[in-house]
Amino acid sequence: MSMNWNQLLCASRLGKDGPPRPHDPARSEFCRDSDRLTFTTAFRRLQDKTQVFPLADNDYVRTRLTHSLEVASVGRSLGARIGAVVAQRHGLAQHGSEFGEIVAAAALAHDLGNPPFGHSGEDAIRHWFTTSPIAARASVGLTAAQREDIARYEGNAQGFRLITRLQMPDNPGGLQLTHATLGAFTKYPRESLVPDGVHRGASAKKFGFCQSERALFASVAEHCGLLRRTPDAAWWARHPLAFLVEAADDICYRLVDFEDGFRIGELEYHEVRDAFLALMPDDRRPTRLHEAHTDGRRVQILRAMAIGCALDEVTDVFLENEAAILAGTFDTPLIDAGPSRRTWQAISEKSRATIYATERGVGIEAAGFEVLGELLNLFASAIAEPEHGRSRRILRMLPDENLGRARKPFADPYEQLLRLCDFVSGMTDSYAVSLYRQFTAASLPRTRIERFGYGSGGA
Repeated sequence: MSMNWNQLLCASRLGKDGPPRPHDPARSEFCRDSDRLTFTTAFRRLQDKTQVFPLADNDYVRTRLTHSLEVASVGRSLGARIGAVVAQRHGLAQHGSEFGEIVAAAALAHDLGNPPFGHSGEDAIRHWFTTSPIAARASVGLTAAQREDIARYEGNAQGFRLITRLQMPDNPGGLQLTHATLGAFTKYPRESLVPDGVHRGASAKKFGFCQSERALFASVAEHCGLLRRTPDAAWWARHPLAFLVEAADDICYRLVDFEDGFRIGELEYHEVRDAFLALMPDDRRPTRLHEAHTDGRRVQILRAMAIGCALDEVTDVFLENEAAILAGTFDTPLIDAGPSRRTWQAISEKSRATIYATERGVGIEAAGFEVLGELLNLFASAIAEPEHGRSRRILRMLPDENLGRARKPFADPYEQLLRLCDFVSGMTDSYAVSLYRQFTAASLPRTRIERFGYGSGGA
């Protein structure tokens, strides 16, 4: 059994009945997906969400917003290259550029579910749920699967929830993106609680949707013809284009984090130069690099060339393994399946040892745990005792959609916990710190926040 491209490129929309609109060569349905995502509040908030360097005093380094735009750019190129070959191989009616449009749209959305403070924010939410007595009381009555959704809180699943339910909540299917884009977006097409020992490839490392969106992803899987991993759980093989979104993300964050690491002084020029050159075949290496006037300019040139070489290699890996990808038997990140895998691994190890281990990074991680843990405790306590004087003041900060009808907390504990996570995860870094200060009437220690950009002059 194998997936087929005609179904995988499904242009019908989640939550919208009837066939898709007639094809518009000037603006495809997948371009419309990108436009819908670009104008969301969630996308705008990425400008104040941590990528690697939180609120850096160097305006060169990336935020989640610029990172997402770069991933979409790389993803569009990668998808179009592969699409041109695949369309010809299979005699598809779709143009190769449509593959790139799907990957670009999914890439724009790939980080929307990330909470404040980057991945440490995810850890903070998980830690709160599994250790806080207040969380323990709030979670009474949850099923095992519901409990797993929050105990293993996952930004990827939050992203799927955001684009299919929270943005444009009055619409069935939320933003009503195409099934193809939603399939390509879902890097981990499984629920949080699945049988042990069935499959342990790259797409099974995490989960991609909560119980609340289980039926929505099942609809995506059905429309795209994804292959089921097991009949006992909501668990499918990846949409093939999800490998390209993952590859674009991997290429961008590994190379760009290295470039940013050089810009802020955590890496020496020769370290970045040698790593980037190692990704290039001998006949593709620059011959006039010495003519650039600064090391910064040389790094930019090398980064651009390294991305180009990575696109070539990933394209080859995908096309060589296309049959296995369609059969659901290939489940390895594309950059880990090519000849440069050891270089990519060395870049990752160097980044972990230097860039990600800076005092600034460690400080923001500690701050994330303190800020998000305290906010979750404050709001969960207020929800549990809504008539208490202080609770009423705290609950005024919760929008109606995060509290319940008529400003009364949701009776279902799972729904209320999800809505609380929606609120906290949607915050920007600055807003989370500002709210923390407002409710605690205190500043975080300078080593945690103020020296990293959140001074007493305001968030």
